[in-house]
Amino acid sequence: MAGVTNPLDNPVWSALTGVHADLAEGTGLARRYPADVSPFSGLADQRDPRAWADLAATAGPGAEVVVPALEHTPPGAEVTWRLPGVQLVASEAFTSSRSEQVVELGEHDVDDMLDLVERTRPGPFARRTRLLGTYLGVRGEDGKLLAMAGERLRVGTATEISAVCTDPSARGRGLATTLLRAVAQGVRDRGELPFLHAAATNTGAIGLYEHLGFTLRRTLDFASVRLRAL
Repeated sequence: MAGVTNPLDNPVWSALTGVHADLAEGTGLARRYPADVSPFSGLADQRDPRAWADLAATAGPGAEVVVPALEHTPPGAEVTWRLPGVQLVASEAFTSSRSEQVVELGEHDVDDMLDLVERTRPGPFARRTRLLGTYLGVRGEDGKLLAMAGERLRVGTATEISAVCTDPSARGRGLATTLLRAVAQGVRDRGELPFLHAAATNTGAIGLYEHLGFTLRRTLDFASVRLRAL
């Protein structure tokens, strides 16, 4: 948006015009990820009708687009759902670390990753989401993927940790915390700031993140907008 000085205030646009520019679809004042990577779209300035027109030209009039940090919509646009959320950043109190039980996940792990996501519902995750950054996991003795976490939006000198999930059979073992710390270690090794998004209603996860040393930076709405011809 106009006057934005911190890339975290407009995270999707910042990512798609920065580190993730090679994944971006669209031109002008709007960008989006391919559907099999992420549902997110970003605009240079949500108050500018030209940005919404550029997004409609890419997605097509009548398409629904998911816009994190939605604050403004053009006249006549329909917000089909809205989810209040929070953005948290790692403080000096957050300790990142590595663990020998953690393995890096790649293309050959995608089916297992999608299966775990289906069982745990951590948020949007598609077949090519792993292209957004490094994904780590923990497997059981039988080879089953029990937990994972990875990188999603890469915004300037900050990287979002996302898809933190644990199979119900393995909860209570600290696997989510282990993976969160391991992903964050890789982020910090690049000299970047780890951050997170969570639904405001997910008070259990937010409480865990705050206990580990993340602090609330801002509130924001994730929303789906049905585009119209502009």
